[in-house]
This record gives sequence, structure tokens and C-alpha cells, in this order.
Amino acid sequence: QVQLIESGGGLVQAGGSLRLSCAASGRSFSSYSMAWFRQVPGKERDFVAVITWSGGSAYSDNSMKGRFTISRDNAKNTVSLQMNNLKPEDTAVYYCAAKLRTWGTVVGDYDYWGQGTQVTVSS
Repeated sequence: QVQLIESGGGLVQAGGSLRLSCAASGRSFSSYSMAWFRQVPGKERDFVAVITWSGGSAYSDNSMKGRFTISRDNAKNTVSLQMNNLKPEDTAVYYCAAKLRTWGTVVGDYDYWGQGTQVTVSS
């Protein structure tokens, strides 16, 4: 059982930065792979990035890999997504997700979800 709460979203201009945070409650946080997904109205919730329980990371594409950085602090039970050089197409609700040990890139892979935090990037 893991509860996740995202924060850090907001309104920024294109080219700006935001740092999203996800606070987790529950035992064995370090045993979970932690991911970020995002969703815009009328579209599917899409994978953004994951950091595994063993410390590795993966991103959905090279563009995100160059601009976004996922990290975790097991001592604080948090995972973060640093987003730089934001673009209007990054506008979405961003969700934190957790999966025990192994990681995935689709919504169905994950067991626990936060409520989401809105990121809006203006032109």
C-alpha cells in the first residue's frame, strides 16, 4: 500500500522550468519503481519517465531525456521530475505512479497513483 501526492505544478512560460515532487507514504518505498505520466484532455495518459527501485532511469523519448530529469530520495520517500526548457506541448496533468520492483511504460503496469498536478506552459 502506497499513497502518492504530487506537487509543484503551475503556470510557466515556454522555456521555463518546474520541479514536480511526489511524496509517498507507506512501507518499502525503496522497493518500488517510480514513474511520471502525463495526460491532456481527450488523450491517453502517457509515460514520461521512470526511476527504478535499483536506481536506473528511462525516458519516453530523447526530447524528454534532454529536458527532463527524474530522481528519487529514498530517505525522504520522494521522487521528483525536474523539467527544463518547457514547451507548450508539455501542458498536461502530471501523475506520479508506483510499481513494486519492476518497471513499465504503460498505465496498467502501475499499482498506485497520485491525484495529479497541473502543468501549464504558455507560449
